[in-house]
Amino acid sequence: MGASMSMLKGANLPVAASAVRVELGWRSAPGTPDVDASALLLVNGKVRSDADFVFYNQPAHASGAVRHEGKRPAGDAVTDTLAVDLAQVEPAVERIVLAASSDGGTFGRVPGLHVRVLDAASGTEIARYDSQDATVETAFVLGELYRRQGAWKFRAVGQGYDSGLAGLATDFGISVDEPRPAAAPQAPATPPAPPAPAAVTAPPVQAPAPTPPAPPAPTPVRLSKVTLTKEAPSVSLTKQGGTSGGMRVNLTWQVRKQFKGWGAKLGRAVAAHSDLDLDLCALYELADGRKGVVQALGNAFGSLSRPPYIHLDGDDRTGGSSSGENLTINLDHKDQLRRVVIFVTIYEGARSFADLDAHVTLQPQNGAAVDFSLGECTVPSTVCALALITNTGSDLVVQREARFLVPDRGVSPQRTIDYAYGWGMNWTPGRK
Repeated sequence: MGASMSMLKGANLPVAASAVRVELGWRSAPGTPDVDASALLLVNGKVRSDADFVFYNQPAHASGAVRHEGKRPAGDAVTDTLAVDLAQVEPAVERIVLAASSDGGTFGRVPGLHVRVLDAASGTEIARYDSQDATVETAFVLGELYRRQGAWKFRAVGQGYDSGLAGLATDFGISVDEPRPAAAPQAPATPPAPPAPAAVTAPPVQAPAPTPPAPPAPTPVRLSKVTLTKEAPSVSLTKQGGTSGGMRVNLTWQVRKQFKGWGAKLGRAVAAHSDLDLDLCALYELADGRKGVVQALGNAFGSLSRPPYIHLDGDDRTGGSSSGENLTINLDHKDQLRRVVIFVTIYEGARSFADLDAHVTLQPQNGAAVDFSLGECTVPSTVCALALITNTGSDLVVQREARFLVPDRGVSPQRTIDYAYGWGMNWTPGRK
């Protein structure tokens, strides 16, 4: 399908599909800020609670109607996607605001910013709006899905904010947990007037009945996010407050559009919808010295409730589907984990990671999301170390590895990772 006409600001179109994918897109180049998609479900112009805000630190609405599915690079183009099941949106919700925020610069430095609404079933483009006039904004409402006489419509909005995601969220009623500037020093208070003498004729006051304790105030939404780079490759989960609950590790990938050299075979294979199968895996070492692997091979999916406290969410063989590959680490048992190497192998469908753009997100249940891209693979690699998680006893550290390794002839990808990180395990051939 060719490029469709971009809507004018303020224009609207009917949305007949019962479920849509909303793709926020832009072009990436050195110095381009990172961009994130978010959605706000509104009743009478405001959220009902912070739970009506769907973004990278809160990726799914409780109703199941809206999900943040994450970023996908493709050459110099990047998309961040929201899935909206319009049939599941609660009747009280009359508007879903579709927003973008920039991290590390203004939208004036983000080329090609646009939003597309696609029919989730067929992939057909329903609407497109291109932002043309961004300057100093750090947040944007690009569009909105709204109800009109029992049917859904999409409106191109194009309203910017220079106060970032926090300003946009606060405007719609979200309470945001942000470091606040220190209060200005106040002038010394005047001494209080002496109390008036008590009247001696007052009858004895009966003690009031004890009031029930107030319900705890909801925890404000945390907007912080950590992007690891070659220059700043590690982060302390302990300092981020992200050391309890489940931590979801997600890998998504996209095939680059430029196919050249020996990577061309991969490009043609994926373009023809071959069965490209990437496997997310983890080598673990427990505090008691036991070592092992969590992977689809041999159905070694692990467990969250017993050692190794790591579980692979099944095997995604669709080759870069919207959800990618996922595993979860139970950080409530972090004291029993010494170190974990998260890695990915090509099981079939390609000879190398060249011409693949991959993105990794580690989402602790508490604390900031940690994400990074793998960058370009320039060697004939079939196995890549993604991240190393180390428990030092006083700190839990995530380090971006992004190491593309080339196995020696006759050596498996798993054994190659083992050698690189000194695990020292015995390996036998496995299948799935």
